[in-house]
Amino acid sequence: MSGRLLCLVCTAAMAAGIALAPVPATAEPEPGGAGGDRSVAGLLTDLQRLYQEAEKATETYNATEERLKKQRAEVKRLDAALARTRLSLHDSRGAAGRLARQQYQNSSNLSPYLRLLLARDPQHALDQGHVIGQLARERVETVGRLAGDEKRAGELARRAREALDEQLALAERQEVERDDVEERLRAVEELLASLTPEELAALAEFERNGITEDQERFMASGALGDDGRPSAEGDRAVRFAVEQLGKPYEWGAEGPASYDCSGLTSVAWERAGSPIPRTSQEQWARLERVPLGELRPGDLVVYFPEATHVALYLGDGMVVQAPRPGAEVKVSPIAANPVLGAVRPDPDGEPLRRYAPPRLPEGATDGSDEGYADAYAPAAPETSIR
Repeated sequence: MSGRLLCLVCTAAMAAGIALAPVPATAEPEPGGAGGDRSVAGLLTDLQRLYQEAEKATETYNATEERLKKQRAEVKRLDAALARTRLSLHDSRGAAGRLARQQYQNSSNLSPYLRLLLARDPQHALDQGHVIGQLARERVETVGRLAGDEKRAGELARRAREALDEQLALAERQEVERDDVEERLRAVEELLASLTPEELAALAEFERNGITEDQERFMASGALGDDGRPSAEGDRAVRFAVEQLGKPYEWGAEGPASYDCSGLTSVAWERAGSPIPRTSQEQWARLERVPLGELRPGDLVVYFPEATHVALYLGDGMVVQAPRPGAEVKVSPIAANPVLGAVRPDPDGEPLRRYAPPRLPEGATDGSDEGYADAYAPAAPETSIR
């Protein structure tokens, strides 16, 4: 999500890459034409809190979606293994049945030694005995294989049932999380619907001014050093992200028509040839962290104490992000949200010897955001889930 949520704290904390603690916004006069006692700062605080809660719920939903994908694949794998084992078990049972019939048809009360003594051709009897011994060994192997197949089939059937139960539980949990996201987005819609046009315009202007101030403070702090050159993979990730500019934010989306914040970063790095975790929390937890002063294009900038938002670093203190519902993929100042830290998907990637940043559309770096009057358009319930 974009916008001024909270102010950044001291320079030392930013330089160390520590989570930036919020401070209360300063109350502003009533927006022109607005009734009641709502201040612009208070409205923005409420709105951004709702956006942050919605994005946190979205990342929770995304995490469950990833687990559900893996669980579906595991159920499919176990079902295929069980089918193969049952076919092998069928073949083993058939072989065991044939051996049983052969044993019954060739049964005799005479011992092998007596048959050898009474045989007209002792050498033939010895050869026949060798064959009989080989058949006996095959019978033992067949019976053993049958027992092993039965054991494997039983174990696979049990694991397949457990995997399916887990899949159903995850699907049920996902429905609850979907409802949570949609409920929080309805709260955003209700708040925006309650505002007058004057309040909406004042809100957007106040947010733009706040972003500008926070960015100036952040850049003056020295938290960022000179940008490093990206790796080849980082360059590809950046260029892919820039190509998505203007596409709408949609929670849970991974392209190609729309994205949420971690959907954009994960797909960009997948297209670059280095797949990364799907959610912002997993990206923060599992990727290698880098100091803000060592950022290079392609690194991921993670926001908020719970790592609920993520953007892709473009360079010169700017990021590419899918900001929030109602907005589009855009270039924003790095300080548009409180920075938690940064991670690098390709820590072993060699920097390019030469690097030319991608060309951006005109006006892409002005740091502005859409107004709130018509920016938010919630998806219909039947199309909001992928």
